[in-house]
Amino acid sequence: MKKHKEIFDQRVTEHCHRLSSQALNDLMSKGLEYQTARVPSKLTYSPLLCFSQYPGVNQLSSSLGGLNLQHSQQPESLRPVNLTHDRNILPVSSVPAPVPNLNSDLRKLNCSPDSFRCTLTNIPQTQALLNKAKLPLGLLLHPFRDLTQLPVITSSTIVRCRSCRTYINPFVSFIDQRRWKCNLCYRVNDVPEEFMYNPLTRSYGEPHKRPEVQNSTVEFIASSDYMLRPPQPAVYLFVLDVSHNAVEAGYLTIVCQSLLENLDKLPGDSRTRIGFITFDSTVQFYNLQEGLSQPQMLIVSDIDDIFLPTPDSLLVNLHESKELIKDLLNALPNMFTNTRETHSALGPALQAAFKLMSPTGGRISVFQTQLPSLGAGLLHSREDPNQRSSTKHLGPATDFYKKLALDCSGQQTAVDLFLLSSQYSDLASLACMSKYSAGCIYYYPSFHRSHNPAQAEKLQKDLKRYLTRKIGFEAVMRIRCTKGLSIHTFHGNFFVRSTDLLSLANVNPDAGFAVQMSIEESLTDTSLVCFQTALLYTSSKGERRIRVHTLCLPVVSSLSDVYAGADVQAVVCLLANMAVDRSVSSSLADARDALVNAVVDSLAAYMSTASNLQQSMLIAPNSLKLFPLYILALLKQKAFRTGTSTRLDDRVYAMCQMKSQPLVHLMKMIHPNLYRIDKLTDEVITIHVNDRVVPQPPLQKLTAEKLTREGAFLMDCGSIFYLWIGKNCDNNFIKDVLGYPNYASVPQKMTQLPEVDAPSSERTRSFISWLRDSRPLSPVLQVIKDENPAKTDFFQHLIEDRTEAAFSYYEFLLNIQQQICK
Repeated sequence: MKKHKEIFDQRVTEHCHRLSSQALNDLMSKGLEYQTARVPSKLTYSPLLCFSQYPGVNQLSSSLGGLNLQHSQQPESLRPVNLTHDRNILPVSSVPAPVPNLNSDLRKLNCSPDSFRCTLTNIPQTQALLNKAKLPLGLLLHPFRDLTQLPVITSSTIVRCRSCRTYINPFVSFIDQRRWKCNLCYRVNDVPEEFMYNPLTRSYGEPHKRPEVQNSTVEFIASSDYMLRPPQPAVYLFVLDVSHNAVEAGYLTIVCQSLLENLDKLPGDSRTRIGFITFDSTVQFYNLQEGLSQPQMLIVSDIDDIFLPTPDSLLVNLHESKELIKDLLNALPNMFTNTRETHSALGPALQAAFKLMSPTGGRISVFQTQLPSLGAGLLHSREDPNQRSSTKHLGPATDFYKKLALDCSGQQTAVDLFLLSSQYSDLASLACMSKYSAGCIYYYPSFHRSHNPAQAEKLQKDLKRYLTRKIGFEAVMRIRCTKGLSIHTFHGNFFVRSTDLLSLANVNPDAGFAVQMSIEESLTDTSLVCFQTALLYTSSKGERRIRVHTLCLPVVSSLSDVYAGADVQAVVCLLANMAVDRSVSSSLADARDALVNAVVDSLAAYMSTASNLQQSMLIAPNSLKLFPLYILALLKQKAFRTGTSTRLDDRVYAMCQMKSQPLVHLMKMIHPNLYRIDKLTDEVITIHVNDRVVPQPPLQKLTAEKLTREGAFLMDCGSIFYLWIGKNCDNNFIKDVLGYPNYASVPQKMTQLPEVDAPSSERTRSFISWLRDSRPLSPVLQVIKDENPAKTDFFQHLIEDRTEAAFSYYEFLLNIQQQICK
């Protein structure tokens, strides 16, 4: 058998698929609107295909014998992989972004894929070629992410193309020292006199060595030309639910304590302003004007005609009124302790907040614990707890929150929502206020300070990040691309102001965006295309700034090159965004079918370029070998799964995450990482982080086959860590890492690891800390035993295994194979 395998590997290595002009009908040009009739409504697979048609090694070798392109001429990304034969394809570590096929100088200058990446790192020359590949063309952006090194340029002249307004960048060409050619529209521009001087080298006459021509990510200090009004101050308004439900959950204590601890760390300057509104069946305002002996509460009970009782004293200077603010934060948790108010007038409170913020703009932080039940924007329950496998009501019940968000966006105000609810709260409706105002959504299901300490701890840690991270106000983001390419759909939280311009009342370093693109004109006259995103914003210190990212990619004319440059993670994340839109506008079933067809179409198109393939083989280029696995993971994710009891708010929140998470965090949501951690020793590969040695255990496939009762496994799902402990796990590990003598003594609800003076404890905590440090929001840790109800959630993330309602990975591959053969 070993000899057969060597023969097989040799034949696969020596042969790649022969290209032909044969292509399938154009499906991809319609985005996700694929033919869906081919996908069966029930999950079925053919055992006959599984056994009688599966080729032996010799049969597969002879099938590949007709492929006539030598492997030596092809990149590794084009190596054919038989997915049904070789299913053990999990990467050793996270999948890196493909490196564009550029010369080394351009490659070094290119934008980091962590900030800006394309689904195809080789751009097809024509739309027809893109249609043949059946892969989506689009961009994934993380434009305001935290950077350790960022060239900041102060210059009275920001050099831009006179025609298309592209910022000068590393991929322009200098005709001579006095003229440069735009890499997007090809216009020849003059080099301004000031640009001839290089502030870094303090030399004259070398414009090509300027920092903005040497770096693909730069930030400019903008002049008054980039301001419609003087830069706004940092303004923060907190809108807090104080109904009985909210007080009983105990979130106010955490919020007020976090604010007290971080008041001095709020981004801003001497002009920073802050205000507070609370609400139940009425709306309460707080006069914090300097000079008062204590905060003054002002109650407005007419919620049908909301007004501001004292408009000038409700938003106050943070530094001038700091003592009064602290007094209020210390008093708030106890002010409503005995309340019997069960209603929530969220809509009127938001109307008041909008009126208060309109003159300046800024950030509204809303904390809500239940369904709004009074006044404008009131909602009724749309969830039937007995039919949680239903996929209805994914869209909003009212347009109140969307309209309010658009009004806020027009006044440069973003609304961030913290939903802390033990019951259905109609997130599908409430989320609109953040989606359309460029805000954020945070969701804490079953939140209770005492009964759910893990969620309480997560809220506390998330608030620290939320309150102290950098923020950009009154922002706009424009995406430009080489002539011939066009943008047709944006994904994320924003308001679209024009075809290529997004309005972002606030921008934060944790926000991601996606863009769908098409090829309108042939790119035959160019060998490179470029994309540039420019984010114009006001910093918390009142500076107008422009952050610019530029990405350069090669143009290709062959189908094999298109496949060679496919970025499978970017493709999956773009399809996830498209599927969310399809779920809301059409149905969840349509979105699921479209995701499956995305795999069917692309692999069928790839296989159609090769001859002599047996129908019983499912071949993918190495670049797309993880495509079916990731799509299956998406189908089993809360956003898109069926047949499993899924709370409606949970499903909608997962969809919101799909639309607003940067790629690196979204991929952990889609396909978690599983590690065995009971055998972390010094022999395991380690890395050094801040003088700390961190063990790096290998990734495990997401299947119960990899679990053993003698082991302990950590699953990283992005926002939650599951630590699964086998019944026969070594007592020494349990004692050293969990702090209990044996498996039986480990409690059902354990969310923290104790600090034990033992090597295994140190290694485990270092590894988990390293994982936590790599993301903005703090994941919850849950220790899972067999008797723990949470084990259901853990096993649902083992996406390679079969469930009652979903394929195993192997069954999914066979299903894809069947559909290609139809």
